[in-house]
Amino acid sequence: MIAAHADVVGSLLRPPELLRARSEIAAGRMTPAAFKAIEDKAVDRAVRLQEEAGLEVVTDGEMRRLSFQSQMTEAVAGFGSWDLDAFVWGEWHGVDGAEDWRRERPHDIAVVGKLVRARHLSAEEFVYLRACTRRMPKVTLPSPGLFVNFWSAEKSRDAYPTLDEFLADVVRILREEVEELARLGATYIQIDAPHYPLLLDPKTRAFYESRGWAFEEWLERGVELDNAVMEPIPGVTFGFHLCRGNQKGRWLVEGGYEAIAEPIFRGIRAHRLLLEYDDARSGSFSPLTQLPDDRIAVLGLVSTKRPETEDAEV
Repeated sequence: MIAAHADVVGSLLRPPELLRARSEIAAGRMTPAAFKAIEDKAVDRAVRLQEEAGLEVVTDGEMRRLSFQSQMTEAVAGFGSWDLDAFVWGEWHGVDGAEDWRRERPHDIAVVGKLVRARHLSAEEFVYLRACTRRMPKVTLPSPGLFVNFWSAEKSRDAYPTLDEFLADVVRILREEVEELARLGATYIQIDAPHYPLLLDPKTRAFYESRGWAFEEWLERGVELDNAVMEPIPGVTFGFHLCRGNQKGRWLVEGGYEAIAEPIFRGIRAHRLLLEYDDARSGSFSPLTQLPDDRIAVLGLVSTKRPETEDAEV
């Protein structure tokens, strides 16, 4: 088991030159080799930043992804057409000068074919990260339940008549990725699952329930899917991250963990729960009493939504 007193969630802001390079390669104006060199430099800077901050656990900043969950759709055929809006839709609320921001869910996104993995999702990320740091490298993967966003009872029925069939294939691909990462030497893998706190908001809950599972089913069956991805592997620590949306100083929903604490805190197979607690939107610490003695709570007290770092008193 990893011993550390500070942890990092995963994502860091992409630098402007990397964002420009993504646009250039998408338009066919840059070679893959040139793009990878820029990507590598962005990862190098992200690692140095975390090391200089004194962190014993580091990620690559997720610099090689369009979104924290997009490596699935980038590496797996069958998801049809999609863009960044497939991952950032919703009503975002600004903090400290950041304006509110709204994106409609694209109506044309849908899984349209059987999922076929064209390449590994995060093997490249881990192998490069492993080689450029002596700290503990952590790799993040998305929770399978996040991809309900791509299933449509109407548009997906030829490939996956039911949501259960679709999510079973998502779980299979994610579990294969976990096993490959472990084979490559990964000892810390985190599953990102922000959709559970999103169930606290009536609007986002209505969307998830419209896919066919009620609130209680998401807490029970969703956890079963996550646990299938995190079947124990000797020497591998699993983390499980919950938040309420983070996007350039903005958030999606608010509410304490009370309604989801017992089924998730007690039911999830992860060794560590990385929990957003950076302001009053996250509620009180009382739900932590649901945490079993063999789990560790990593409290996300330092906010990503404000430019100033909180002092010790705060």
